[in-house]
Amino acid sequence: MSLRAKDAEATASEKSADGEAIPHADIGSGRTLAVVAVLCFGGLVAAVMQTLIIPIQPELPGRLGTSIENASWVITATLLGGAVAMPIAGRLADMFGKQRVLAVSAGLLIVGSVIAALGSSLPALVAGRAVQGMAMGFIPVGISLMREVTPEHLTSMAVSAMSAMMGVGAGVGLPVAAWISQSMDWHVLFWMSGGLGLIVLVLTLLVVPHIDDAVGGRLDLAGALGLSAGLITVLTAITKGNHWGWSSPITLGLLGGGLGVLLLWGLFELRHIDPLVDLRTTARPAVLCTNIASIAIGFGMMAQAVAIPLLLETPASTGAGLGQTVLQAGLWMAPFGGMMLLMSPVSGTLIRRIGGRYAFLIGAALLGAGYLFALFLMDTPVQIMIASIVCAAGVGVAYSAMPTLIMDNVPADESGAAVGLNGLMRSIGTTSASAVIAMVLAGSTVTVAGHDYPDQSAFRWCFLIGAAASYVGFLIALLIPHGSE
Repeated sequence: MSLRAKDAEATASEKSADGEAIPHADIGSGRTLAVVAVLCFGGLVAAVMQTLIIPIQPELPGRLGTSIENASWVITATLLGGAVAMPIAGRLADMFGKQRVLAVSAGLLIVGSVIAALGSSLPALVAGRAVQGMAMGFIPVGISLMREVTPEHLTSMAVSAMSAMMGVGAGVGLPVAAWISQSMDWHVLFWMSGGLGLIVLVLTLLVVPHIDDAVGGRLDLAGALGLSAGLITVLTAITKGNHWGWSSPITLGLLGGGLGVLLLWGLFELRHIDPLVDLRTTARPAVLCTNIASIAIGFGMMAQAVAIPLLLETPASTGAGLGQTVLQAGLWMAPFGGMMLLMSPVSGTLIRRIGGRYAFLIGAALLGAGYLFALFLMDTPVQIMIASIVCAAGVGVAYSAMPTLIMDNVPADESGAAVGLNGLMRSIGTTSASAVIAMVLAGSTVTVAGHDYPDQSAFRWCFLIGAAASYVGFLIALLIPHGSE
């Protein structure tokens, strides 16, 4: 039975950036661990949805009777759904309470999974995947709730564990999805995700407390629609630029139009009395630098997630690939998620002892080092696995530091929206990386048995670009003011 606000013992030992008491529930150590476990599990399930369909992506055009370009909307829809949902879910959580929004996010995962499981057409699958993507709102809301249900000395570790679920989900999702797609009907993937969503919903309602942290107010509907329209048009242009051509009228039109909508949205939000996102708070140096650096680190995280599986699966006869099956490639990538999970206590300890700024810098440096390792050692699956593990250590530390830096520098009643916006920044980075790395891989190829595959120089460029993005994030993080933790 969930803990209601009137049953929670409020404490005021922690203060937000503006000196406000952070709502807190004294629920006992056993219950606290259970809540953290449920939130992490929910984050894991939401993250799995991002990679769920990747193993069967090459087969989708044949199974759905459509073109490769149209089939790619199955992945694009999930990215768009998640990008739109994160800041809106964060704001709704601040307004109405975080536990309620977590439950709604789990419900969206169930609905999206059922739509996709029952459909065998492209529109049904795209619609289901878009709704599944909206469940990503669970992650920023869960992270912001961690501070309210954990003792101060455990908060950084709990936030680190929740943040790690984004990588763990991707690492677990690939081999599991590959195994299911090879041994069962592909619709089972969605029935499985729906079942997991149901478990998350039940556990959220029964275990996660409803804390009296709602500030009320009215949803800035115009702001939500404006942000959604701007994001969808910009991210659609980015994800489809390779197919449509970067200089094509539709790509340039969507990109320019979307940026124009976002500019107008920003002006509207600055004048709104109760905005969806408080841009003045977002402009604080610590928050602004963290968000910009998050784009670069998100890019760095996704670049290897796109390039490494393809490197592993490309035939060895190309002179560049390692000739692994889809399942083998997923297993070689699985340690990425495991390392992120193992880094959770390390990240929490670093953040507690040296602060989020220095932890972020360490994470960015490690991520770049992983790419440099792969740049020079990419001849065997073991070498690639080691590079992936080093990258995972960096992502784990940096991803843990991001929400900590954000929550330490925003008012308590804006933490959900602020962490959601930071999640959006990471999504912009990951979406951009998908498009850029795909363009690089397609730009230098070798033909084997009538098929084009990326050559070795293409993979080297991918790793060099990933390293550059990581160190750009490092340099931007240096601008985060000292004492902002």
